[in-house]
Amino acid sequence: MALFDKLKNIFTGENKSVKAVEDNKHQLESSLAKTKKSFFEKLSKKVIGKSKIDENDLDDIEEVLITSDIGVETTLKIIHNLEIRVKKDNYINAEDLNTILKDEISNLFNNEDSKDFIVPETNDPYVIMVVGVNGVGKTTTIGKLAHKFKLAGLKVVLGAADTFRAAAVDQISIWAERVGVDIVKQDMGSDPASVAFDTLQSAKAKKADVVIIDTAGRLHNKINLMNELTKIRNVMHKIIPNAPHDVMLVLDASTGQNAIEQAKQFTAATKVNSLALTKLDGTAKGGVVIGISDQFNIPVRYIGVGEGINDLQLFNSKEFVNSIFNN
Repeated sequence: MALFDKLKNIFTGENKSVKAVEDNKHQLESSLAKTKKSFFEKLSKKVIGKSKIDENDLDDIEEVLITSDIGVETTLKIIHNLEIRVKKDNYINAEDLNTILKDEISNLFNNEDSKDFIVPETNDPYVIMVVGVNGVGKTTTIGKLAHKFKLAGLKVVLGAADTFRAAAVDQISIWAERVGVDIVKQDMGSDPASVAFDTLQSAKAKKADVVIIDTAGRLHNKINLMNELTKIRNVMHKIIPNAPHDVMLVLDASTGQNAIEQAKQFTAATKVNSLALTKLDGTAKGGVVIGISDQFNIPVRYIGVGEGINDLQLFNSKEFVNSIFNN
């Protein structure tokens, strides 16, 4: 089976049973329970006892959206469309508000299911560089992703290029052992680009299918961040043309607006191809996924919905919105 076909099967769920698909849906709904509860409690307080919503109520709804971590820019888009609807009809029924909000938020997504990595027609490994600040669940996401690739029958090599923290190398080494994949690492303080270089050389020699490179989780100034990531990219090019094929930014959904700010910093410093949102379970700030998807025009590819090794789901915007709005 071709590499892309294997990836398509393992990530899109085409080879999953109906039960497995339903389990994923239930897990998503459970992970968004706090977000849903917080959002509708805030909304109910603003519209309680009202039979209709007019222009005077839009400020209250705007406050609900902003405090639900959807973000100011995205909230203004939603409110603008609500204003058009209210002016057209003079008012909207309070009981229809949820339906209208659901439609407006759905329209912010491209309504396409997340696509997995498009693997080039080459014998070289497919290289993913993972970026993000410390504490967002970057290493855990790498481990879960490696596990998915391993389940697909692919040979995976991890590169421990976050050499600024001894704990980072230890953590990714534990994941490599747990998943059962190879890892390339050097001493703490080593040049991250050197680790990336060695990792790709090793992966080519071992005829690996996929390489996942961890990077330092520091949000220093844009120039230093850009220089560091550019250096890692340049040494990769020497081993595998066009590597990395995907730069994935990992963000912690529970940090709300901080996640949006981190996305701004990293997208300014390097080209980011995809996003992973972690820690959706246990937070009431899941609305940040909406703002990030809208503002950055970068696909949210994965969401973390639990601490287990299998708790990394391919993001589906329709299922996400339904989980928040459906009873």
